[in-house]
Amino acid sequence: MWGGRYKMGPAEIMEKINASIGFDKRLYAQDIAGSMAHCDMLVAQRIITASDGRAIKRGLRQVKAEIESGKFKFSTKLEDIHFNVEARLTEIIGPAGGRLHTARSRNDQVALDVRLWVRDTIDRLEPMLADLQAALIDRAEEHAATIMPGFTHLQTAQPITFGHHLLAYVEMFGRDRGRLADCRARLNISPLGAAALAGSPHPIDPRKTARALGFDGPMPNSLDAVSDRDYVVEFIAAASLTAVHLSRLSEEIVIWCSAPFRFISLSDAFTTGSSIMPQKRNPDAAELTRGKVGRIVGAFVALCTMMKGLPLTYGKDMQEDKEPLFDAVDTLALTLAASAGMVRDLTVDRARLKAATDKGHITATDLADWLVRTLDMPFRQAHHVTGSLVKRADELGIQLFELPLAEMQGVEPRIGKAVYDVLSVEKSVASRRSAGGTAPARVRAAVKAARARLRKEP
Repeated sequence: MWGGRYKMGPAEIMEKINASIGFDKRLYAQDIAGSMAHCDMLVAQRIITASDGRAIKRGLRQVKAEIESGKFKFSTKLEDIHFNVEARLTEIIGPAGGRLHTARSRNDQVALDVRLWVRDTIDRLEPMLADLQAALIDRAEEHAATIMPGFTHLQTAQPITFGHHLLAYVEMFGRDRGRLADCRARLNISPLGAAALAGSPHPIDPRKTARALGFDGPMPNSLDAVSDRDYVVEFIAAASLTAVHLSRLSEEIVIWCSAPFRFISLSDAFTTGSSIMPQKRNPDAAELTRGKVGRIVGAFVALCTMMKGLPLTYGKDMQEDKEPLFDAVDTLALTLAASAGMVRDLTVDRARLKAATDKGHITATDLADWLVRTLDMPFRQAHHVTGSLVKRADELGIQLFELPLAEMQGVEPRIGKAVYDVLSVEKSVASRRSAGGTAPARVRAAVKAARARLRKEP
């Protein structure tokens, strides 16, 4: 490749550290698509002849077929996907293959390939996120009235419904889809035409190649075009937050499956056994999803670290963007599929969920609110009275709803029998009818709205 400038080949270790074909061969489809568009532009601008253009496109189609059939022989001596494709193209069609690189550099070529790959990846991940949302919505509808304890600090807080809990994740993953859409919109601009860094002296038409490849237009600054990897970092940042949400869901699945909770169970399809303890059923799919977030967040840190000290424009450091990018995408796709599978697979123990609300004085806030509404008591005073009643229930070893009326009146004489109406978890849940609340009617309405949004979205 460097015969015109170099007298001898690289050292063996240099060849190893320099070659990227072991991982960037994943870009072959994007590389060939970009070359096809570039070839058409060169012909249209009369930079190369129509006959050479036809030969180049015929050769590129053959190269793509060879790669997809597994017949293509990749060479580390040719460093990367770009030179591997070009070398094979020249073998197939002869010297005309060498004309393809006119008015182009590997700098804008790789920038184009990665941009196309990230765009394609977003288009592949988006429906996977939508599928996870659909699974959550279906289960939320099924359990719109299934009562469970809500938690803060992992302590019993207030009664909610299981459906309401699941819909919280629908919102999280909806934001994740929005971030991916934002990232896609920002990256959808073509770097092709920047060449090495300064543009090209040939009469190229970057708008033509941009249109052909589905971009909104060419990048306005050639230096930025070859040096920008913001879209990779932004994509991995969005992927990292998605992974955090998957990890939070997985953590809850692990907790809910544990013996002290037993709120849900997973089938054999998403659990494993123990090599020594025959009774074990481990939620390993959830644990692995929870664990893999580190790889994706690690990719984000790696990319930021790689880019933070680079002067304009291109540095070979940027070759290091691909391995963390590819690994993060593979990991995210796997964990999205596993999460959707677990949501559809899990079995809910309604009785166990309901029984868990019979502890922790879970309707104490309802009592405080009742004191405010019924006795016109300032909330701070109502909070104090309720706290005193909770303390008395603890002293007697009973729950708040079991506290005798006489005990309540000993703290606040105006409390009457009607107070017990608000101390049931069913009444508590049904009363939470405010926007975004946990009342079953609200949950069913939220399910309907979420499903409608999902149908409307592309």
